[in-house]
Order: sequence, then C-alpha cells, then structure tokens
Amino acid sequence: MELRQMQVVVAVAEAGGFSAAGRRLRLVQSAVSATVRAVERELGAPLFDRTTHRVVPTAAGEAFVAAARMALSAVDQVHTAVDAARGVLRGQVTLGVMQGLLGGLPRAIGAMRRAHPGVVVRLRQAPADEIVDAVREGTIDLAVVALTGRRRGLVSVELVRDRMVALVGPSSNLPDTAVSLSELARNPFVDFVPGWAVRQAVDRAFRAAGVERAAVFETNDILTAAELVRADLGVTIVPSALAAGFPDLPTVAIARHAPTWTAGVVHRRDRLVPAATALLEHLEGWGGRAP
Repeated sequence: MELRQMQVVVAVAEAGGFSAAGRRLRLVQSAVSATVRAVERELGAPLFDRTTHRVVPTAAGEAFVAAARMALSAVDQVHTAVDAARGVLRGQVTLGVMQGLLGGLPRAIGAMRRAHPGVVVRLRQAPADEIVDAVREGTIDLAVVALTGRRRGLVSVELVRDRMVALVGPSSNLPDTAVSLSELARNPFVDFVPGWAVRQAVDRAFRAAGVERAAVFETNDILTAAELVRADLGVTIVPSALAAGFPDLPTVAIARHAPTWTAGVVHRRDRLVPAATALLEHLEGWGGRAP
C-alpha cells in the first residue's frame, strides 16, 4: 500500500466526501474514488458508507484512518529529521485558533514564514473546546485559546494577560475616565454567549462586584458585538487587544473589579516536531509584544 493511497482515504474521511477530498488534493473525483476502491479491494473491507448526501467511515474505515494518520505522521517525522540534520526546516504545522482570537497572530505567522519558508502553516479557527479536542487527538499541533484553567493532558504556555475594557458606542454618555461596573450596568449590554472565555471573565467580575446587568443581546461573534455597539444599542466588555481592532469605537477603562483575560498556547505533552517548536517561539514573541 502506498502512502498516497493513505492520504486519499484520510482526506475523504476528513472532508466528508470524494469531491471535497479531490479539491483538497487537487485530484479529479474519479481518481479519488478509484484509489479508495483499490484500498478496499486490498483490505477486503468497505471503508466508507456512501449515501447521496455524505460519505461516512465504517468501523473498518475509522480504524484505517487512525492508523494511516500515525503512519503519515511518522513519515513526516522522518523527512523532518533528515532536513533538520541538513540545517533545513521543512514540513507542515497546524495552528488552531479559537473564534474571535485572531488579533496579531498573522504577524507571528508571517515572521515564521519569513524565517522558515519551507514550513507550511495551516490555520484552523473553531470554538475553543473543539480546537482543544483536536490538539488532544493530534490533528492540530498548537492551539491559541483562552486559558481558563488546567487542560488535562496538555501543556499551557501563557502569551497574554490582558485587562479588559468597555467598548462603547460613538454617542455614549459614559465619561472618558474609568467607570465602575455599576455605571456600565445602567446601559443595555451586549454579551457573548455562555461558555465563551470572555463571557466567563465578565460574569466573574460582575459577581465579585455584586452588580447585575441586563444582557439585551447575546452573540458568538466579536464583529457582530462591535456592530451592535457601533449602532449605540449597548456596551460590551472585551480584552483591550480585541478592542484595538475597532479603533473607531471609544474604549473606557473599568475602575474596580475589572475582569482580566488570559490567552496562551496549548499543545500535547509529546515532543513537538521542529516546525511546531519554531512556530511556538514566534508565538511567544508575539505574546510578549501584545497589549
């Protein structure tokens, strides 16, 4: 069995279909289908249940994909080790980023690409829990997420500890000086959905201050929250690093019980491949410069 055949089967499983896998691998659908059929004939077992809407791995398919990923990873490590011995850093590293947390990361990725043009950096953005699960499964090498506690089985490296600020509308009557949470609570509030790290930090701060707020809006998108604030429909509290992405909106410091927000990198306890180690160094540099 050839490595290319393993790559095709894994791509079909991850993409959920032959056409999508073909686009990812730059192959026509017929070539993908023929490859999967050849592997199934060799193994004597179907790897996928084919329906009109999607392709789902069978039990044999799931076992094959798990083993194939390990084999492909081992081959990548062989190439990486040889390149490292030659003083050349190559390979691929996948970086996961939780929703709403892109910030200055493109600068770190750009610095990585300039330093190591032979390394391909893939970016995957998704909810924090999904990203962390992918790190545990080994489908993502590093993930930048909010650090809200210990992550079982993972190493956490703090990048940013940020004091949060109020983001207010252009016609806000709030003063330019620091305000209390009770003053903020007199305004309609734009909150993030429960489960978001920003929401958890804000909830803790209001509980500590003994203040209740009226959440008029709930969203899972920082851009939507900013648009609501821009329309003077409410105020929100975000990390100052995220607030910097909306320079047209005023920010107001919080006088007491200001929530803080910590972001960092998580990865498995296994030894990182050289490309992931290099990316982690660039991320740490970005964290040191972040506001």
